[in-house]
Amino acid sequence: MNEQDTKYIKMCFKLAEQGRGKVSPNPLVGCVVLDKNGKLVSKGYHKKYGENHAERDALLKLKNNEAEGGTLYVNLEPCSHYGKTPPCTDLIIERKLKKVVFAMSDPNPKVSGAEKLKNAGIEVISGVLEDEAKFLNRIFIKNMTQNLPYVVLKTAVTLDGKIAAKNGSSKWITSKNSREEVYKMRRDFDCILTSSNTVIADIPRMEHPFKCILDKDLRTNPDSLIYKQGTIYVASKENTPLKNGRLDLKSILEALYKKGICSVFVECGGTLAGSFLKEGLIDEIYQFIAPKILNDNEGLSAFNGDKIANINQARNLEIYEVKKIAPDILIKAVF
Repeated sequence: MNEQDTKYIKMCFKLAEQGRGKVSPNPLVGCVVLDKNGKLVSKGYHKKYGENHAERDALLKLKNNEAEGGTLYVNLEPCSHYGKTPPCTDLIIERKLKKVVFAMSDPNPKVSGAEKLKNAGIEVISGVLEDEAKFLNRIFIKNMTQNLPYVVLKTAVTLDGKIAAKNGSSKWITSKNSREEVYKMRRDFDCILTSSNTVIADIPRMEHPFKCILDKDLRTNPDSLIYKQGTIYVASKENTPLKNGRLDLKSILEALYKKGICSVFVECGGTLAGSFLKEGLIDEIYQFIAPKILNDNEGLSAFNGDKIANINQARNLEIYEVKKIAPDILIKAVF
């Protein structure tokens, strides 16, 4: 790995991010092309599912011979199979690139782009900033390796970890700025998931094209605001297996994945959050913390689960972002 490779792969990451929320079920991919003299001549990224992949987006901006003898940088191994678009490897070979540098191999078993490029006499370098590349496309990797959607849980708590007072009142723990941030977050996910308890207690609208409501006994009112917009998938005992008397959460995620849902944004109370946590089904947590203290042992907690006797039993996460959304703080962390 040299300084130039690192520079241009980082540029690919930034380009790839522009497709967030628009390319699912495809990965986030950016591409940079240098000519034979090392001059940057084109950039591209995967803009929307069904449209050109990043390599094709970048190369088709050039005349037929501009990339000849040059280098192509991309954060994910170029595809070698037909999907919504032709294989990117074919165009790379056609345009006579001399070298291809990518960050990570594609977890899709259909892809063998590196081998195809090498067989065509193109130099291939892989593994440049691989960890960063895997983090960028962590949703896609889970989809490909586990056939399950990636699950992010959003919580909003006081400084003493409460999501509501003992009477259930929770509007509003966090500020308007934080709530507007949540509205933006939802756009990045294929589905919002919540519980019947949340629908009944908070009467949320949760505007989104696809929503999943966990309602074992069909207690929610079909006239509730949440039903007014988007496609609704109601998981109940009529269509979902039970586990210990409750809806089997993994079965629900499997059902959602079969419907084309690759990422799920969970907004719920402590009981469902605790169940997701106990079963190891949460990949990531977005936690908003408001500068408020309830100072009440009977206040509702973000997670209701098993009683823990020893701190060594605590679930550990890695914080990767801390952001102030005045007056609150947002912490993002992965398991």
